[in-house]
Amino acid sequence: MIQRKEYLEKLISWRDKQMIKVVTGVRRCGKSTLFRLYIDYLKSTGVTDEQIISVNLEDLDHEDLLQYRSLYSFVKERICKDKTTYVFLDEVQNCKHFEKAVDSLYIKPNIDVYITGSNAYMLSGELATLLSGRYITIDMLPLSFREYLEACDTRETNSKDQFNDYIRFGSFPYVSMLNRTDTIITPYLDGIYNTILVKDVARREGITDIPLLESIVKCVASSIGSPISIKKISDTLNSSGRSISVNTVDNYLRALTDSYIFYKADRYDIKGRQHLKTLGKYYMVDTGLRNLLLAGSASDTGHLIENIVYLELLRRGNKVNIGKLAEKEVDFVARYSEGIAYYQVSSTVLDENTLKRELEPLQRIPDNHPKFLLTLDEIGAGANYDGIRQLNLIDWLLGK
Repeated sequence: MIQRKEYLEKLISWRDKQMIKVVTGVRRCGKSTLFRLYIDYLKSTGVTDEQIISVNLEDLDHEDLLQYRSLYSFVKERICKDKTTYVFLDEVQNCKHFEKAVDSLYIKPNIDVYITGSNAYMLSGELATLLSGRYITIDMLPLSFREYLEACDTRETNSKDQFNDYIRFGSFPYVSMLNRTDTIITPYLDGIYNTILVKDVARREGITDIPLLESIVKCVASSIGSPISIKKISDTLNSSGRSISVNTVDNYLRALTDSYIFYKADRYDIKGRQHLKTLGKYYMVDTGLRNLLLAGSASDTGHLIENIVYLELLRRGNKVNIGKLAEKEVDFVARYSEGIAYYQVSSTVLDENTLKRELEPLQRIPDNHPKFLLTLDEIGAGANYDGIRQLNLIDWLLGK
C-alpha cells in the first residue's frame, strides 16, 4: 500500500476526539487504503481486532446493511463494552439515511467513528443538519507528485521524465503501480470515469441522458484554466444541435463537482477584497482523466500544469481563488493559516516578453504578501524580481 502520510497524520491527530471523521474524495483516490493504513497504526498501538469494526458498503457481503437500521444494529452488536471501539464505514452514502445510524453511534460512549464518501452530497442536507458541529472533514485527492515518485520505481528515470508521465497518465494511486503505457492505463482510467459518471452523477441525480452529460464533461474538461460561464456551455451545446437549458447545465455541473470530478475556483477581487460570483474556472481532479476524454487533442501543457498547481495548493490546505486585479488576472490567490500567497503559472518564461507578461499582474498587487512565479524552466529558477520569486515547478511540487 502507498503510504499517504499527510492524510494518515490527520487521522491520527483526531484519534479519540469526540468528532466524526469524514474522509471525502473522488473514487479510487485512496480512501479505503487510508483506512487500512490507519487500522494498521491502531493495531501497532495495542488496539485489538475486536475493537475494530470495518464495513465497506460497496461490498456485496454487506448488501443487507444498506438500510440505516440494519447498519446500526450490525455495529451495535459488535461494540466492545469496556474499551474504545473504532468504527469504519466506507462509502457510507450507499446506505439510505446513513446519517441517522452515524448519529446514534456517535452519541454512544467509547466509540470513535470514521466514514468515507465519494460524493459531496453526503455533506449537505440531513448530514449537515443532523450532525452539525459534530464532524470534521478530510478532503482527499489522488497522489501528489511527491507521493507519486515515492510510489514509483524512480531508479531508472529522473524526476522530469516521471513528471511527464504524471501529467500524461494522471495521479490515481494504482496508476503508479502499473506499466505506464496507453494500452494498460487507458482501460483503467476509462473504468474509473464511467463508474463516477454512472454511480456518482447520473444515478444519484436521476440523469438518463448520459451522452448529454458526457458532452458537458468534455466541454468543461477542454476549458480548464479558462473563465467559463454556464450560459456559454449551454450556448455551445445548443449550437451543436443539443437542446439544453442554462438551469440543466447548472444542475449537471453541480453534480459533477459534488462527485469531485471537477473543482471550481471562484474569482476574487484582490483590490476590493471580495469574492465574485461570475466567470470562475474549473479544474479536473486528474490530468489523466482529462487526457482520456480529449484524446487526439493538441497538448496544452500550460493549462495542465496550472491544473496540477491548483490541486497541490488544495492539498497543502489552502483555500484557492482566481485573482482579479482591474483588467489583469493572477492565476491563484491562496489563503492559508498564516496569510495569503499569490501564484502565477507558466510552462516557460525564457522569452523576455512572456516573463514581463507573467510578472506584471503580481507586480501590480498593492500588498507585501508572498508572490511566486512557477515555471518548468530550470534557467531562472531562484530568481527574485522585486520580491517575486521564480521557482521551478517540479522542485516546488517536491517541497524543495
